[in-house]
Amino acid sequence: MKRILFAALLLFSGFGAFAQKFAYVDTEYILKHLPEYKSSQNQLSVMSEQWQKQLDQQFVAIDKMYKAYQADQVLLTEDMRKRRENEIIEKEKEAKDLQRKFFGPEGDLFQARVKLLNPIQEKVSKAVGEVAKAKLLDFIFDKSSEATMMIYASSSYDVSNDVIVRLGYKPGSLVGNTQ
Repeated sequence: MKRILFAALLLFSGFGAFAQKFAYVDTEYILKHLPEYKSSQNQLSVMSEQWQKQLDQQFVAIDKMYKAYQADQVLLTEDMRKRRENEIIEKEKEAKDLQRKFFGPEGDLFQARVKLLNPIQEKVSKAVGEVAKAKLLDFIFDKSSEATMMIYASSSYDVSNDVIVRLGYKPGSLVGNTQ
């Protein structure tokens, strides 16, 4: 009977040894504890406000030009009207171009955000990896991301090469490489 119990204990402890360990972090919570993150956010906020003020001034000037044009429109010749309309259109185009330059998808604010926040994100990512290794965790997910995102995974669980072999290709021989 003791042998059966001992065998059962070994069997169940063996299953536990193969269990994967999961954990999660809340990066928003972590970032709120980093003074350099707060400083970066403040810098970005100041830049954004300055650029927005500059744009607001331009749009106010354009609005004044338009109102002055509407008031003078009856007194202007056809040629003068066209010229003033073109001036207003050109000023609007310049303001919208500046707006894209500051706030567009690849604009100055985006570039500044990348420059300021990437080192902080790398620092947090490195710390997450170190904690995962120290606590023998296999996967860590980010609770604060909109879609649950894995931010750490033990490389021992990467089966990408197995999938490549299953598809009939050789791992490491990338398409377009001349190896």
